[in-house]
Amino acid sequence: MKKLLAGCLLTATCLASTATTPMWLRDVRISPDGSKIAFTYKGDIYTVPTKGGSATRLTTRDSYESNPVWSPDGSLIAFASDRNGNFDVFVVSSSGGTATRLTTASANEIPQMFSADGKNVVFDAHIQDPTSSVQFPTARLTELYTVPVKGGKSTLMNAATMKNSNLSPDGSFILYEEYAGMEDEWRKHHTSSVSRDIWRYDNKTGKYTNLTDRPGEDRNPVVAADNSTVYFLSERDGKTMNVYKGSVADMSAAKAMTSFKTHPVRFLSRASDGTMAFTYDGEIYTMTDGTAPAKVKIDVVIDEEPQIERIAVTPSGSVAISPDGKQIVFNSDRGGNQQLYVMDVDGSNVRRISFGNGRYATPVWSPRGDYIAFTKMAGGQFYIGVMYPDGSGERLLTAGYLVEAPVWAPNGR
Repeated sequence: MKKLLAGCLLTATCLASTATTPMWLRDVRISPDGSKIAFTYKGDIYTVPTKGGSATRLTTRDSYESNPVWSPDGSLIAFASDRNGNFDVFVVSSSGGTATRLTTASANEIPQMFSADGKNVVFDAHIQDPTSSVQFPTARLTELYTVPVKGGKSTLMNAATMKNSNLSPDGSFILYEEYAGMEDEWRKHHTSSVSRDIWRYDNKTGKYTNLTDRPGEDRNPVVAADNSTVYFLSERDGKTMNVYKGSVADMSAAKAMTSFKTHPVRFLSRASDGTMAFTYDGEIYTMTDGTAPAKVKIDVVIDEEPQIERIAVTPSGSVAISPDGKQIVFNSDRGGNQQLYVMDVDGSNVRRISFGNGRYATPVWSPRGDYIAFTKMAGGQFYIGVMYPDGSGERLLTAGYLVEAPVWAPNGR
């Protein structure tokens, strides 16, 4: 009996078919030539023409995919996927197709950029700090690694924690977002010693330089083709997060390029033709120097096959067999609440019969099998209640601070 109940499955069919204007897009990256924008929507990777239109879905797995990164020639997109458990780095043709897995470590590996020659993907993960590292050994403080696009061994690139890394066009330095503490990255108007600064790492000398040594938030640096101009996100004017333009040599003189007032700008990227892409209030915008931000109109058409969701339901309390011996009622934990389920004795046709808030327990069939009595705890009180075996007609009969399991009278009344 225990084996039968522990292995039973609750089956629910979910059908989604819709055409919609997507909201709350994430991980926005414009292609190097400025023709397309990659983004994450509902755990899948999409691309859309920069001028707007119908989005193309590149991933279709039930897993969660995120953080798309373009190769320098725009032919490939690297992304993170948890289809094998933790997040690994995958690469796929920017026109779609079968993705190739590049990393296999047990850590979460998130792509940040490609190498200048496009032969390697640079990703961050907490795999193994070198013996010389002085950082606290926590998964939040990651290192930078590279892995060949064609597959192979991952190699440590830099032991410092570098977020939103951006390689200069000439390959001489990396601008990145420092991660100095455990502060929530989505917090607005954060001002403290661990708010994020933009740093410069010189690939030739190995020197680290803090470019925005100030208490507020400065993030997401993007270097222009001149290897000097940098675009980034900041709250430095006391407003919400906006796009700024400055010089690598002196970021203190940076000027705001956008003037949003309500919500923060997120996910800044820039193409070689000067077109920038970012999100504001969940939607994608583009702009160039001297032009106002323009919203990108995007249509997403999702026509998915019906999916069977199989949920393991394990009895965690009382079990009772109906008087005719054909059905079983039991309670099981779902999301912190105990709920009641009925199934056939062979383990099939499992169905949930309680849907209220609280904890249902100790179900008992009436002598004729036409009712199920139960106890329920809700709002700090205990109750005895009854319902029909199909879950309808629930009634609470009595309340108290301590209620024992109900016992039916022989006549079932």
